[in-house]
Formats: sequence, C-alpha cells, structure tokens
Amino acid sequence: PHRTELYEDPPPGCWPIVYSPDYNITFMGLEKLHPFDAGKWGKVINFLKEEKLIADDLIVQAREATDEDLLVVHTRRYLNKLKWSFVVATITEIPPVAFLPNFVVQRKVLKPLRTQTGGTIMAGKLAVDRGWAINVGGGFHHCSSDKGGGFCAYADITLAIKFLFERVQGVSRATIIDLDAHQGNGHERDFMDDPRVYIMDAYNRYIYPGDGFAKRAIKRKVELEWGTEDTEYLQKVQTHVEGALNEFKPDIVVYNAGTDVLDGDPLGGLAISPQGIVKRDEVVFRAARSRGVPVLMVTSGGYQKRTARIIADSILNLHSLGLLSRERPACALGSPSLDQMVRDSAKDFSNLS
Repeated sequence: PHRTELYEDPPPGCWPIVYSPDYNITFMGLEKLHPFDAGKWGKVINFLKEEKLIADDLIVQAREATDEDLLVVHTRRYLNKLKWSFVVATITEIPPVAFLPNFVVQRKVLKPLRTQTGGTIMAGKLAVDRGWAINVGGGFHHCSSDKGGGFCAYADITLAIKFLFERVQGVSRATIIDLDAHQGNGHERDFMDDPRVYIMDAYNRYIYPGDGFAKRAIKRKVELEWGTEDTEYLQKVQTHVEGALNEFKPDIVVYNAGTDVLDGDPLGGLAISPQGIVKRDEVVFRAARSRGVPVLMVTSGGYQKRTARIIADSILNLHSLGLLSRERPACALGSPSLDQMVRDSAKDFSNLS
C-alpha cells in the first residue's frame, strides 16, 4: 500500500475533531460572490473554543490530501482538468475565478478544498478508533471520480470510505446518510454498483442536481417537497435512519450533515429551524452509537451567516448528551454503556473547566 501521512495517529488526548485554518477561503473579496460563507469552518471552531469545549492543541490538525491520495479515487484526467482556472470557476460557481492565474486558484481555492478532503480521510480512521469523529469541513457530495460540480472539487466522502476499505482491517461495509438539502450524486455515481455501500439520501426533489442516473444508487430515497418543516422532516429522518441501519449493518456511518436545510437558505428550499437541525444530528448519532457503529460527520452545504453557530450548537448538544466523549471507547467491540458515556462527558467537563 502506498504511504500516506493522513493515517498517522494524532496525540491520544485530542478530540476526534478535525480542522485546519487552511479550510477557509479568502481572496480579494471574490468569495463574497458566492452565497457560501467561505469562513464558516473557522467560525464553528471559534464558537467551540468560546464554549470551552476545545482548544487548538486538543483538535486534530487536518493535512492536505496529495495527488497520490486523490488518485485512490480520482482519475489523472480529472485532476489535470483542475489546472484550468475556468474549470474550477465552473465547479465552484465563482465566475471571476476563470480569469485568475491557475497558481492563485490552486493556492486560494483548491488547497483549502484539498485540506478539507484530507480532513475527511483522517476523520474516517479516527471514527473507527474512537467511535466518532467530526470533520468541521468536507462533505463534497456532488463530486465523483471524474467530475466536479456544485462547489465540490474533490470526492472526499468516496475517498474516506475507499481509504477505510483498503487500509483498515475489519471495515468492509459503509452506510452513507446524506441529509444535505441536495441529492448527493457524486458518491452515488462512485458507489453505483458497490454492494458494500448503502446510501440513504433525503433531499429537496426539485433542486440541483436532479441526477436521475445517480438516484439508482440510493437504497433509501427520501424526496422532500419545497418548504418541508421540522415535524415532518424529523419524523422522516428518524424512520429512515433507523430503517437504514436495521436493513444493512455497516462498519462505519458517514453522515453528511448539510445545514442548507435551514429555513431561508437561498439554495435548499426547505424550512427546518436551527433546533430542528440540532435534533436531526442527535437522531443520527443516537442511532449509530446505540448500535456501536462508528460515525464520521462532515458539514457539507449551508449558505447562511448563522450556519456556523448552528453547527457549533449541534456539537455542543451531542457532547452534553454524552454522545461525544474524548476517551477511546473502553473496548472497541461493544459500545460503552450510556451511563459510562455520561460519566465520561462529566469527567471531560470537569477537566475542561
């Protein structure tokens, strides 16, 4: 197997929360031309620091995925295409990027996305080791091995799963739970005929990408109407997440936790409240952790200024419920009992204060 730095073990005292300041995209104000809040990842981390959940030296520093890493999934032809600024402009939906020299595009746009992709790959192994992991970025679910789009230039979800299958013993089945407002057509195309991967996808049926071919890969399809609200949404998520995990027993759950389902999102077209999003994440974590299945969460889409606060609130909520603890699980085979988790999190809290 080829070498990769992405699977080196972080210090044992770290939270399995992966981030790097390199995630954030800033160049000459051009990022403001996209509805994306290109600094949202850093804001999530700042909220978690303010709440004293984490400190810089307690989180795992993401490393950039190299070409060698990316070639585990991507074709050389696709990676070469990213050397054309106009291709990157099309994928990221920031038209002026087409007029920038490619070395600027590589440094200011693609390097942050490659670092987030490295973060998702790292978080995959961390989740298996610790029972859970969160990459504060990633979730580029419209990108497949040979095609990007919808702000997604690298297929980080596919990569994380392929890395686990190839390099971590005992991981041979994965479930993707994709709750971003958009259909996750990238990973769907990548795993189209792969019986090792079970995909559940809940999305607004009327918006981008409307990829009919990719839909054939979805085992549990939850197509939502415009303006779907909390009650209906949470009931559907609960039913189908439980159903998915009962139907197929995975070794890892990859949870694409897009916040673009938020009421008022210009692109998502759904009407979920901030509390509804926090509750939704709780439903997924409870379902996975109660079955002893490791869960890897990525943050994906979310295009409003208040998004970062909601992601942070959700992580704080999961922690307060004992669903996230810093210690490794007592034994990797059985999941720790809930009171053990509650004791751990109380201990974590007293260590923090």
